[in-house]
Amino acid sequence: MMTDRPFNVLFLCTGNSCRSIMAEAIMNRVGGGRFRAFSAGSHPSGQVNPHALALLKRMNHAVEGLRSKRWDELSRASNPYAPELDFVFTVCDNAAGEMCPIWPGQPMSAHWGLPDPAAFGGSEAETAVVFADTYRMLNNRISLFVNLPMTSLDRMSLQKRLDQIGKTVGEPAVNE
Repeated sequence: MMTDRPFNVLFLCTGNSCRSIMAEAIMNRVGGGRFRAFSAGSHPSGQVNPHALALLKRMNHAVEGLRSKRWDELSRASNPYAPELDFVFTVCDNAAGEMCPIWPGQPMSAHWGLPDPAAFGGSEAETAVVFADTYRMLNNRISLFVNLPMTSLDRMSLQKRLDQIGKTVGEPAVNE
């Protein structure tokens, strides 16, 4: 898989307020200019979750421009100016139970489902831990992804690796 531009990666989720937003911010930093990330939702909430935004700021991510938006903004069928996507990852925890769209076209795709931290109903401290854990799992998966040898993997091998990454939980947090 070769391209003369950065790889465009879309993270999809239902509300586009937490997981996909965090993944967009992480990819745009970890991708080091080789990847450009976007996020969207099938039923966007219309706002970025304040816990996700606070965590991203604490982790020194650029948060300007992050917003909850509908996935068809990034579909060339709806928007002729939409970027050509190379990868599409769904990050909702249960694709069968949530309304995560199936992306048409040629981008490589995989399901990297995670539980929705916005659905957690604990104390502020417990909520912060849940959001941090989601961030850690996304960071682990994205770090594995950006370090794949893209130029030496055929499409089938790359798809297998993408699917394996989606099953990666990461190491448990120790002394954090």
